[in-house]
Amino acid sequence: MIYRRFCTALVPLLLSACATDPAPVEQLRLTEQALAQAQALGLAAEQSAALGQAEEKFALAQAAMQDEDYKQARIQAEQAELDARLAEAQYLTEKSAQQLVELNNRISRLRKQLGGL
Repeated sequence: MIYRRFCTALVPLLLSACATDPAPVEQLRLTEQALAQAQALGLAAEQSAALGQAEEKFALAQAAMQDEDYKQARIQAEQAELDARLAEAQYLTEKSAQQLVELNNRISRLRKQLGGL
């Protein structure tokens, strides 16, 4: 009797565990947006290893979607999004560092000019 109740309660849990992952449509959209943002900055895959990896992983995610391997598609899309955001952050950090160097150079020139007066 107890065994029968236990089995009846266990069957729905086992069936739900076997359910397939839903298609990661929203994640693919977010990844595509992240790639577009990085590319809008003027970044190219040749300039950034992270962006190159993001594009490769996005292609793998799209292939997994075609194969209906939604779990793998989600994983690849998430990694691609993170790589694209990393590429964008690295680019912006580099630009900020260049601007800081330029500002420091201008300050130095101004100090020299003011010292000469």
